Parts: sequence; structure tokens; C-alpha cells
Amino acid sequence: MRILLQRVRQAAVEVDGETIARIGPGVLLLVGVTHTDTEAEARYLAQKVAHLRIFEDEAGKMNRSLLDVGGAALVVSQFTLYADTRKGRRPSFVHAAGPEHAAPLVERFAALLAAHGVPVQQGRFGAYMQVHLTNDGPVTLWLEREAQP
Repeated sequence: MRILLQRVRQAAVEVDGETIARIGPGVLLLVGVTHTDTEAEARYLAQKVAHLRIFEDEAGKMNRSLLDVGGAALVVSQFTLYADTRKGRRPSFVHAAGPEHAAPLVERFAALLAAHGVPVQQGRFGAYMQVHLTNDGPVTLWLEREAQP
């Protein structure tokens, strides 16, 4: 499972011109799932996101977590995080899980993150979405956890 995390001042998702999700300060999480991912990866990454110290304290150091600052998370499924661009000019998505595997795992990740006390909004799985955000910093991090044998 891969997550591209962006610290944001605000973020929103539109589908067909309608805003379906919106958060204030917090994180936008683009979430990709591969074939071997399980709930174990979702659980690990939910805990990591909730407790990762990426927000400044009074001294300007990154010492506060999403929970510490009362931030929210906007979870957006993103199969293109598993694009393979090594050959040719068109990305291959053979490493991205299909919707029957990925959709429930993205939902489970969002639920596990919420169980940590983070307010969570979500995009719409499989929809053509417009994602609007105001980066904060910017702070952008790549989080990954491969399935453990």
C-alpha cells in the first residue's frame, strides 16, 4: 500500500461539479493499493498517519501529529500510484489492485484512521474527481508498507 501525504490548509473533492468532501487543516492522502495488500498494511499506515509528527510546535519544529493539532484527513483512492513507467511512453498499471480488492481496503484504511480519532472525509472510489488543495509548507511525504510474508 502506498500513500502520498500532503499537509494542507484545506482540501476538497468534486465529482460532476458537486463537492462531495471537504476538510480544513490536515492532510490529503492519495492511497494506492496493490494485489498483495491486506488489512495489516492498512492498519500500519493508519497508525503511522495519525501519529506522524509533521506539524510545527511553538518553536517551529515538526513535533506535532495530526491528532495533536486536531487536523482532518481527506482520503482519495489513487491507483496511479502503482504506475510502472520504466518501459515505453504509456504507464502500465498491472501492479495496481482491481476495484474488488482495492475499494474495500481503502474503505478499511479510512475507518482505521477514523478509529484513531482523526476526522476523515473521502473521495469516491472509481469516480473522475477534481481534487483541490492548498499545500501547507509544502510538506509532501511518501509512505509505503509492502505486504509482509
